[in-house]
Amino acid sequence: MQDLREWLRPAPDGSWPLETLLDGAPDLMFYVKDLGGRYVSVNDTVRRRSGARHKRDVLGRTAAEVFTGEPGVRSNEQDVRTLREGRELRDVLEMYFGPRGEAIWCLTHKIPLRNAENDVVGLVGVSRDVPASVERHEEFTRVAEALAYMHAHYGEPLRVPSLAARAGLSQDGFERLMRRVCHVTPQQFLIKVRLDAAVALLRDPGRSISDIAHSCGYTDHSAFARKFRAVTGITPQAYRARVLNAP
Repeated sequence: MQDLREWLRPAPDGSWPLETLLDGAPDLMFYVKDLGGRYVSVNDTVRRRSGARHKRDVLGRTAAEVFTGEPGVRSNEQDVRTLREGRELRDVLEMYFGPRGEAIWCLTHKIPLRNAENDVVGLVGVSRDVPASVERHEEFTRVAEALAYMHAHYGEPLRVPSLAARAGLSQDGFERLMRRVCHVTPQQFLIKVRLDAAVALLRDPGRSISDIAHSCGYTDHSAFARKFRAVTGITPQAYRARVLNAP
């Protein structure tokens, strides 16, 4: 056990073994943070996506200091809750926006780190990209009809049991298969389909927010705005202003 503890300690250059292992995972961000939410270990994906030249430019800073705008603020708020409440944050579906306003989806998972006295001393987390395409998965055909139905009818009330029936599966079996093929639950996939459509519709200044909300399966403007902000960190109006005023 003592030898294992020695192996887990940071190397002389400050890198951690797990961090080094995950440097080659371009679709996954790995990080360890201290009680103040400051990075103490990051893989190269975090360094690259932050725009930093070296990992040392990220270490010792919070997410809000490393990532500008709503992604950094949102991540920092998650860190504060995880560290304060000492509770795991599991598979949170999030959307980020690329330089042209395009949607980038990921699942975030954070757990508190505790010392021998069970006090929270930091957190470890990963944010994994949701694949843009799943058609090449060997089991794609088993969920293809249900996925196609969600894409065609996302503006209607949809229930997981009826979607499972379209795939010829029980609800539990359908949910397990969706996780294997799409890396998200059926509910998360439907949110993704609806908000992808909303992002496209918000680029049309002739469409009202209320009309877009209804078209994307939300009962009212408020429900749509709450979900959009929870997933993206900004309001639909703020996203529209950003893309319509972009140079």
